[in-house]
Amino acid sequence: MTMAGELFATNTRPVAQPVSGGGKLTLFLLALVIVVIAEAIGNVSIPVGAGKIVLLPLLWALLLGGALGLMSPRLPAPLRLSEALQNAAGAYLQPALLIFIAKLGLLVGGSLPKILASGWALAFQEFGHFFGTMVFGLPVALLLGIKREAIGATFSVGREPSLAIIGERYGMDSPEGRGVLAEYLTGTVFGAVFIALLAGLIASLKIFNPLALAMGAGVGSGSMMAAASGAIAAQQTPEVAKDVATFAAASNLVTTTIGTYFTLFLSLPFTIWAYGKLEPILGRNRPDAARPAEVDPQAAAPAHQEVRIGLGETVLAWILIGAYGLIGNWLTYGVVPDAQVVAGMAIIIGTVLAGWGLYLLLGRRLPAVLWVSIIGMALTYPGTPYAAEIAALTGKLNFLALATPILTFAGLSVAKDVPAFRRLGWRIVVVSFMANAGTFLGAVLIAQFFMHPPLG
Repeated sequence: MTMAGELFATNTRPVAQPVSGGGKLTLFLLALVIVVIAEAIGNVSIPVGAGKIVLLPLLWALLLGGALGLMSPRLPAPLRLSEALQNAAGAYLQPALLIFIAKLGLLVGGSLPKILASGWALAFQEFGHFFGTMVFGLPVALLLGIKREAIGATFSVGREPSLAIIGERYGMDSPEGRGVLAEYLTGTVFGAVFIALLAGLIASLKIFNPLALAMGAGVGSGSMMAAASGAIAAQQTPEVAKDVATFAAASNLVTTTIGTYFTLFLSLPFTIWAYGKLEPILGRNRPDAARPAEVDPQAAAPAHQEVRIGLGETVLAWILIGAYGLIGNWLTYGVVPDAQVVAGMAIIIGTVLAGWGLYLLLGRRLPAVLWVSIIGMALTYPGTPYAAEIAALTGKLNFLALATPILTFAGLSVAKDVPAFRRLGWRIVVVSFMANAGTFLGAVLIAQFFMHPPLG
């Protein structure tokens, strides 16, 4: 088992959650209705000073799914989402994400020369991702009177590997454990909405190269990357929007593959050192009453429950999610799902199947996301046989239409985490938002520096 696998193993407590076939059918029917409504609403722009916030279909999908989960106890029986169904929605996020990743891989392959032309920008912006959380979040945490919880909340964006790292080193009942738990839950419940609004607002100011913004979107979370890159791409020309998707995917792939090791060996030790230096200055004379309320980690910990999805169900999920993407592509972008468009979707699903097959064949030692991305890039890399034809067919599908199903399933799964989220103090939630802003803005600033003058 890889280091990443060992870290996950220390934190996950698999519990088989039986969900009937009828329950899963209900889940997918609800997802279909939400996708149709979200795409029918379309893009909505809200002016904010000199900029604007663009609310995309993927955000409507997230909000509608979350609202349905929260209102579930008061809804008629056919519309209720049990906790088991919410866990199932979370489990189907991975199939939905792989469809999106395959599309991005197919985009990246044809644009690899352009990515390589970005020079050091793509390499060095990763330091912004991993240190931006601490630079933006830690001072705010100390000024708010938060103590060692600040370490767990600001050393990373707090995804599953971060929970495992802190849990193994300090234990989840420690202040550091409460901090990373707050970051995890804030990101789960609000992360995609927050990063999309922030990215859209920053993009509307026109002060950064769109490709620098795209690299900032690759924060290491598939749903957050989809939301942020979508908000940026929606404000660009169609050609630039494709480049935004390409660079966001490349950045997210780098962040995902090296993220666990970077946070373990660099960003966590650096955050601990910075806390020791800054706390006596910024945290001086802060009363203990200003600290967040003590939280029972067993009561507030996210339930990492495993819903078993067989291979047949997974393949069916890919087909259904692909169909949802075709619907969104039609409703929002006016592309009728003719034979060529369906063929393009078939290539995307085939890429996922090939990547998943390699993932299983090689003993699950590396993430499936990596294999799907590599195969997608290889298919459209200049010089690969039929690369131009594959790029043309898959290019008829807008990547934003494939992002909407991801956020739909994310929304349908978040309600189960809200009770635990409410137990956390508001100060550490503010810090979590600052950390998420820091990972985006830190990467954008570094990428912009290395990309000056902007690429043509």
